[in-house]
Amino acid sequence: MSPPLYAWPWEFLASYKYAIYGILVAKGVYSKYQEEEESWGIHIFIISMLRLCLYQACTSYSNMLFLTRNRRIVNKGVGFQQIDKEWHWDNFILLQAIVASLMLYMFPTSGKIELLNKNGITEALVLHIAISEPLFYTIHKFFHGNYLFTNYHSLHHSSPVPQAYTGGHATFLEHLLLTIVIGVPIVGSFLIGHASLILIYGYVLIFDFLRCLGHLNVEIIPHRIFDLIPFLKYMIYTPTYHSLHHAEMDTNYCLFMPLFDALGNTLNKNSWQLHKKNYSISGYKERVPDFVFLAHIVDMSSALHAPFVNRSMASLPYYTRIYMLPFLPFSFMVMLSMWVKSKAFLISAYNIRNRLQETWAVPRFGFQYFLPFAAEGINKHIEEAILRADRLGVKVISLAALNKNEALNGGGTLFVEKHPNLKVRVVHGNTLTAAVILNEIPNHVTEVFLSGATSKLGRAIALYLCKKKVRVLMLTLSTERFRKIQKEAAPDCQKYLVQVTKYQAAQNCKAWIVGKWITAREQNYAPSGCHFHQFVVPPILQFRRDCTYGDLAAMKLPQDVQGLGSCEYTMGRGVVHACHAGGVVHALEEWSHHEVGAIDVDRIDFVWKSALKHGFKPLSFITSSNI
Repeated sequence: MSPPLYAWPWEFLASYKYAIYGILVAKGVYSKYQEEEESWGIHIFIISMLRLCLYQACTSYSNMLFLTRNRRIVNKGVGFQQIDKEWHWDNFILLQAIVASLMLYMFPTSGKIELLNKNGITEALVLHIAISEPLFYTIHKFFHGNYLFTNYHSLHHSSPVPQAYTGGHATFLEHLLLTIVIGVPIVGSFLIGHASLILIYGYVLIFDFLRCLGHLNVEIIPHRIFDLIPFLKYMIYTPTYHSLHHAEMDTNYCLFMPLFDALGNTLNKNSWQLHKKNYSISGYKERVPDFVFLAHIVDMSSALHAPFVNRSMASLPYYTRIYMLPFLPFSFMVMLSMWVKSKAFLISAYNIRNRLQETWAVPRFGFQYFLPFAAEGINKHIEEAILRADRLGVKVISLAALNKNEALNGGGTLFVEKHPNLKVRVVHGNTLTAAVILNEIPNHVTEVFLSGATSKLGRAIALYLCKKKVRVLMLTLSTERFRKIQKEAAPDCQKYLVQVTKYQAAQNCKAWIVGKWITAREQNYAPSGCHFHQFVVPPILQFRRDCTYGDLAAMKLPQDVQGLGSCEYTMGRGVVHACHAGGVVHALEEWSHHEVGAIDVDRIDFVWKSALKHGFKPLSFITSSNI
């Protein structure tokens, strides 16, 4: 059972809690209708929205690894567990909005409040230094006592990687007390009679900004400021200063002013030295990843599914969210700016067995890959990313989706042939993709229908299955390409490869392997009870209720993965596309060859066993284990 005032009163409402803000808006509109002098409901709502935006902006900045990776203090990723714990980080903003509304209801103001009162700002600053700072210091220190820390404050310290959201992640009791701390200067200015709108908006937002700063996990304050003005280091803390409190917990208790730690003899002696070190070596401490997955942006909507846009949203599989549609024009403008000038950038990172794995993105959207005049520019971006990885000392770089298109660069062959001395291994990962698809097919199947049959994956699947004496109906209009693939098979297996030119030829086949997008009409040719395996992106729409549909080829990452906090496109948590997994396996196995061009059919089983050995699991295994 939770201790008193631990849980939030509106926990049962979950996300419906935001409806409470509607009451504030309604009260503000009613006040305007009644021609009251000040619509406090509207002001409280606006301040609350600005606070939400501020915390979101600071968290987004922390997650912009392409800007912050070399300035991070705790050099770890924010995992799913921390994201879930901090999901309702903004409860305190709602709490303080409710408290402010109740205070104004019980003690209504008389007359219209000033826009600016300079005396009020000075008085609020004095109240903050004289009351808020020492009050918070005392409360905070008490909450590090055995009982209060174990039952309350440990929740805040349970987040291993501080971010702005972490500042709001605490118990109801703690935020009630913080409400008093932030309220003292504002209430005091009202009592003195010098309150103003600029004071209220300014103080609350500056207070929040400084809270975000302490939990930013990115050192942004130059140490030279403190060298020039030594006393300033006692007036304002830094991200490094507060990170020491989270790391050691028995020092650096102050709200924003280290002066009170100095007076209370709780100032960590390493604070300034560590701050100088963190800031001075920024840009020179880049950790080299072992593996890079080189992806690209799919479309305008999925471009918003990134940790630096919204951490919570990115921690769930992508789907089109209606509330994100208003941001599509912004996504469009970003696309245009990246088209003009940009380079591959870092999106996310995680660790497997102390090996850093990163996902980079080529700054191009899916539709651009189908523009003939854009091919050269896209290949240039891919080539630059490969060469950069080579200079850094990356061991393996895996090309994702359209970055390895045969028509674009021969599945990566173009780059390997152009740069024969590459140390980084370039891979497409499709050997494991083929293995995942093939291992989903039940052993009793004797016939399959294969569309996209002459593609890289289609060829490998067909040649593998015919070796297993499985009859493959290969849908293709090109007899020449069919014959070329058929000749690759052993003489006694060639009879199992059959060319078909229409979907009707598979109307009695219950195993369809779809490598080319098919419509509802084309799906109707499949018999009832058919299962659609697929390696087409995007996945086909599920029109048939009497048939079953497989997922895209994907694998679950090993259980010892650390710092993973975002989903890969439509994949579930901890699940990556099979080609991504193939690249990671290539790095873990330390294979020295490039995996480009055609798939080596003889390596399919070997790569599959290697993936399983390292703890990767196919989705079909995960699903069956949960039944």
